[in-house]
Amino acid sequence: MAVRKDTIFERFLAPIFQNFLIDRDALMRYYKSRDWEQVSNRFRQPNFTYPNYYQAHNFHGVEGGYLSLGAALSYDPITQYVLPPNEAWVRQELIDRIRCYPRRILDLGCGTGSMTLMLKQKFPQAEVIGLDFSPYMLAVADDKANAAEVAIAFLQGNAEATNFATESFDVVTAALLFHETPPEVSKNILREGLRLLKSGGEALIFDGNQSTLRQTEWLTEIFEEPYIKAYAKGNLDAWMGAAGFEDVRTEQVWWVHQITRGVKPLPARSPDHPNVAAENNPAFAF
Repeated sequence: MAVRKDTIFERFLAPIFQNFLIDRDALMRYYKSRDWEQVSNRFRQPNFTYPNYYQAHNFHGVEGGYLSLGAALSYDPITQYVLPPNEAWVRQELIDRIRCYPRRILDLGCGTGSMTLMLKQKFPQAEVIGLDFSPYMLAVADDKANAAEVAIAFLQGNAEATNFATESFDVVTAALLFHETPPEVSKNILREGLRLLKSGGEALIFDGNQSTLRQTEWLTEIFEEPYIKAYAKGNLDAWMGAAGFEDVRTEQVWWVHQITRGVKPLPARSPDHPNVAAENNPAFAF
């Protein structure tokens, strides 16, 4: 895994991870345990086109970004330490804010499937789908789902244009995605999320706290993140409102994170059809 030497992470933090925090022997055993090209080929779509913003930049200082096997294999061992105070607790904050009983959930930019897996474990009756660009990340995610003995469909796709049917999901989530996309792409993803949701459906976004990032610039310098400063300057509430979501609310989580939730508007109610919300989205029929 080729890593740039000029990032703060590589200069100061990488030695700590490599020498003390990461079980390098376990990571090497996992690396040698399968033919990664063969496994990842199961997720590659024919003639799939990666957008320039994704393939033209490195992420986390890794040459090739998430289209590198090294990035996929090292993501979980590192992420568990860079989501204070505890990765599972922080991700659980998103899940705790889901108010419906979803039948279908789509996790956009699912990466190695950590959030996707937790969603399935919380809502075992739901069909859960994880979508990501990287076939290597999807291969790791699928391994985790198999180890947990849960059925999750992991698919290669573009969160801006998923090709799923309109109004076909009750919940759409995105975890740690928007700080890694240009703001215009993030806004496109939100519009696509609104299209995919049934009336009354929920979108939940977990990412870095924009307010904290604006006030603490060194946090944007730790990893090589080409779009994080643009993300920090933005306002996810405003982006979601502009996309058409209602009841948008962002809550600070452990100072450095935020959870943003929005709802797809319900159709206008008619005196003759007082239960139109439940009719359009059975997930909300109590």
